[in-house]
Amino acid sequence: MFSFFKKSSDNPKVTDFSFIGTDIHSHLIPGIDDGCTNIENSIICIQKLKELGFSKIITTPHIMAEVYPNTPKIIQEGLKTLKEALVEANIDIDIDVAAEYKIDEQFTELLESDNLLTFGDKYILVEFSFVAAPINLETTIFNLRTKGYRPIIAHPERYLYLSENLSKFEELKALGCHLQLNLMSLVNQYGGKANEVANKLLDMNVYDFFGTDLHRPEDLRILNKVLQSKSILSKISKLKHLNQKV
Repeated sequence: MFSFFKKSSDNPKVTDFSFIGTDIHSHLIPGIDDGCTNIENSIICIQKLKELGFSKIITTPHIMAEVYPNTPKIIQEGLKTLKEALVEANIDIDIDVAAEYKIDEQFTELLESDNLLTFGDKYILVEFSFVAAPINLETTIFNLRTKGYRPIIAHPERYLYLSENLSKFEELKALGCHLQLNLMSLVNQYGGKANEVANKLLDMNVYDFFGTDLHRPEDLRILNKVLQSKSILSKISKLKHLNQKV
C-alpha cells in the first residue's frame, strides 16, 4: 500500500557501476599521454571496466600544449587500433573517444579552429591547471557556449584553489558548465583535501557526471575500493547524473 511513497533506500542494492552506464573520462588510448603505455594495459583496463558494470566508454586523451600535443587524427587512429585489439580479445563494449582539453594558451587557438573532439550533445571535457585558475576563464567559457559547446569541468574537487570558496563551483554552473566527479577522489586517491571537497560538492548536488579518470591497470584496485564502500555507493547512486544520456 502506498508503495509510491517508498524512499530511495528501498531501491535494489547497488553492487557495481551499472547505474552510471557510461564512463566519460579515462586515458586508455595507448602511448599518447600519461595513460596506458601499451595495448595490453588498455585491454586489461577495458575488460575490468566492463566487469565493474560500465556499458560504454568514452576515453579522453589529454590535449595539452607542448606536453601532449595530440590531435583529433592521432586520437581517432589510436581508437581504430584499440578497437581492432578489442575484437581480437573478444571484448564486446561500446567505446568512443573525445579528449580532455587543458584550458591554456593553445586552447584558444583550438577553439577558434572549431575542430574539437566532443561527445553526446557537443559536450567537451576540459581541465584547469592545478596551480591557479586559467586566465580569462569566464571569457573562454562564454566563447565555448557561443559556439554551441557544453563544457564539462573535469575533477573540480582537485582544484584546491577553488575550494577556498565553494560558491565558485556554483558560479561555474551558472556560467553553463557541468561538473564531473572523479570516483577515485572518494577514496583518497588524490589526497584528503580532494576527498573532503568532493563530499562537500556531492552534498551541494552540483555534480552532473561521474568519471573514473582511469590511467593504468594499477588504478583498478583503487577504483574497486569505491564499490567496497557501502556508504559511498549509497551516496553516489542517489545523484541525478547525465552519464547514461551520452
